[in-house]
Amino acid sequence: MKQPTKSVVLVDDDQAYADLMVEILSHNLDCPVVSFTRPLEALAALPLLAPSVIVTDYNMPQLNGLEFIRQAVPLAPHAAVVVMTGHDLTFARDEMDRLGALKGFLEKPFGSRQLAAEIIRVWPEKGAPAPEHRRRPARA
Repeated sequence: MKQPTKSVVLVDDDQAYADLMVEILSHNLDCPVVSFTRPLEALAALPLLAPSVIVTDYNMPQLNGLEFIRQAVPLAPHAAVVVMTGHDLTFARDEMDRLGALKGFLEKPFGSRQLAAEIIRVWPEKGAPAPEHRRRPARA
């Protein structure tokens, strides 16, 4: 029996940014990418999605990125987490160091393929979704 495809979950409250990141990741990774703009909705979906990697923004309504991670870990215990932010998080460095699931950090803005490379780097099990090298057909 084939194992279910592992996915990437992206959480960012900016819909346009989330859509752009999904588009970039879909062209650079060979795995499903699911995005959420509301952290609480993402938390509710995590047990069903069983993601390998969760990418979350830090500054969001409802929960900040670190609060989100603390709640996400019991729901997706094998997932690695990457935080992306455009803010200085020096004040939260000690707290971030204590979050074992937090494996990566990206400062916005970052290059279009940098996020895909970071996801591959932190992928927790064998079979990371290699970058796709074929060109996808244009949408109709």
